[in-house]
Amino acid sequence: MSASKQKFDLKKNQKITRRSLLFALGYCLVLSTSLSGCSEAKNTAQQSPSSSDSVASSNTTEKQTVRIVRSKQLTGLAVLEKQGSLEKRLEPLGFKVQWSEFAAGPQQLEALNANALDIASTAESPPVFSQAAGAPLVYLATTYSSGKAISLLVPVNSPIKSVADLKGKKVAFQKASIGHYLLVKALEKAGLKLSDVQSVFLPPPDANVAFSQGKVDAWFIWEPFVTRNVQNKVGRVLVDGGELRDTGNFYSTSRQFYQAHPDVIKVFLEELEKAEIWTKEHPKEVAQLLAPVTQLDPPILEIMHSKYNYGVLPITEKTIIKQQEVADKWYSLGLIPKKVDVKAGFLTPEEYAKITPAEVLANK
Repeated sequence: MSASKQKFDLKKNQKITRRSLLFALGYCLVLSTSLSGCSEAKNTAQQSPSSSDSVASSNTTEKQTVRIVRSKQLTGLAVLEKQGSLEKRLEPLGFKVQWSEFAAGPQQLEALNANALDIASTAESPPVFSQAAGAPLVYLATTYSSGKAISLLVPVNSPIKSVADLKGKKVAFQKASIGHYLLVKALEKAGLKLSDVQSVFLPPPDANVAFSQGKVDAWFIWEPFVTRNVQNKVGRVLVDGGELRDTGNFYSTSRQFYQAHPDVIKVFLEELEKAEIWTKEHPKEVAQLLAPVTQLDPPILEIMHSKYNYGVLPITEKTIIKQQEVADKWYSLGLIPKKVDVKAGFLTPEEYAKITPAEVLANK
């Protein structure tokens, strides 16, 4: 995938209306530029029963497939895949699990809307952009913020010493990602606007190349990209999201999959919470388990472990209010073409009670 095909400069004096139209077009086309994991997921969707198909009859042993995003970070979701407990729980329900890899959150939600993925894990912003594009997604659960696991990198020998020094500089990030959102917040804190920097929209793999080659001046990205670049003396952390982030991640699905398989979703959330608790309590074992996934040595992963807050959180009214604030922020910046009512993606308290593990509901 060529980095040049992903790069779009956000011109300083561009009109909001033009920018909104360009975003809407670019977001609708993002699937065509996503990693091979997306196309693989689509192929699987064509070759195997769709998540919307009815449960196989008693006359056949063919299993349906639930397609879940693969995490390559130091997360409970990555541990869940490695431990294999979800597969065992879903087998009696007639389901097998396929773990699909994507470049970032926006690509996941495009796949979700295209029926090429069933359960996604993203930061707060991708669902807003997805809802703005008309996708009928459903928010399933949220998480703690883990802001320290996202950082703004600059080259190790860069003269940039503060966020204010970014004025006029090229900053790379995945459009509609947590990096995008935290860049906005970091700039505002420094008295700048997003239009004061040159935005370079690149998915993480391409941004990693551009950053290492000195083609951008900064990069807002998450782990393990941060630690890899710091460890290899390619970049240094200018700021992290510890004091910037006031939101968590979201697990989401399509409205169609939720309506057809709430039992599968409930099992997924139950096993995910177990994996989160185990991950929190076993940093050494987690480091050994996920070293091949993250491509980092276990001792480094043990240090990184402290950057994360583990555990699944229930959806509450406070969660919905905060997500509406995020949506309103993107609309005020002219980066989504219409005002979004995020409530359309949330369930009722009664519906959440049926799919959310009791121990997670206790965290309200």
